[in-house]
Amino acid sequence: MKLSILDQAPVSSNQTAHDALVEAMKLAQAGEKLGYRRYWIAEHHDLEGLACSAPEVMLGYIGAHTHQIRIGAGAVLLPYYKPYKVAEQYNMLATLFPGRIDVGIGRAPGGSAEATNALSETFLKSVWNMPNAVDELVSFLHDVGISANEHVKLSASPVPNIPAVPWLLGTSKKSAQLAAEKGLAYAFGHFMSDQDGPAIVQKYRESFEPQQQGDGPKVVATVSAICAETTEQAEDLALSSLIWGIQKGNGLSPRGVPSIQEAKLYELNEKEQEELLKRKEKMVIGNPSEIKMKLEEIESMYHADEIMIVTITHLPADKIRSYELIANALIHNE
Repeated sequence: MKLSILDQAPVSSNQTAHDALVEAMKLAQAGEKLGYRRYWIAEHHDLEGLACSAPEVMLGYIGAHTHQIRIGAGAVLLPYYKPYKVAEQYNMLATLFPGRIDVGIGRAPGGSAEATNALSETFLKSVWNMPNAVDELVSFLHDVGISANEHVKLSASPVPNIPAVPWLLGTSKKSAQLAAEKGLAYAFGHFMSDQDGPAIVQKYRESFEPQQQGDGPKVVATVSAICAETTEQAEDLALSSLIWGIQKGNGLSPRGVPSIQEAKLYELNEKEQEELLKRKEKMVIGNPSEIKMKLEEIESMYHADEIMIVTITHLPADKIRSYELIANALIHNE
């Protein structure tokens, strides 16, 4: 199975943001050694406990500390930015790290309403204009020419020998349809969606319109997973992430991902217990054999070309060990 990593750069209760970003780089290094195909880092704004607001900055840092793993954004929140500037940034990265750069494109706000307003006064208008912005960004990435005027072609310099690869990310029929219309690879957020993901992805494949510079339809299914030597250990590790999600959903400002002990001390009311079970249903939790079986089921459901895994634990060592156990079960078949 082809596996990749999605990292949200979470900050644990015993960490600073600096610590979390250094650990993000170390995770990319570990993923490379373990045989993961790509490492993407997410973009969030003013969300308590998530450290990465600028993937394009982190990717320069991560690229300099890795050698071959593909790296990219999961995702660039395009409505905030001019496509030309995004293309310049990722052309720079593709020039520095040839053949390794992906540009995941998303339309979500990735933060509070206040952060959205601070970033852009025209966010909703830009969301509406997303199809045109995608066209413009892809044109700049492939250097196929957008005219600054009738005489001059505008390039997003530096133009790399191997262009960054654009992907569209989403959790809905709308994002799948846009990816199909634009002939782009599609990453579906299984861990974030309550919709019928396999049906959405099937419609993407059926509607796919090949582009001159692209390949056929390609699908990554993104899954939240935590693996440990035993099911019980995995359940304990997952509790940190689950309780943290509930705290954030309640509008609390926790210091970060709680330790297992801190999570166990958190008293859930009836509504929160229901929420925990609902969140848990979207996760894949277990020992290596259980994880292998569940991920193979998801791969089959989506007919996915690749499974991308997001893992949140309190201790970085537990996170890396989870990715290691999954790699051993599914990449190396140990």
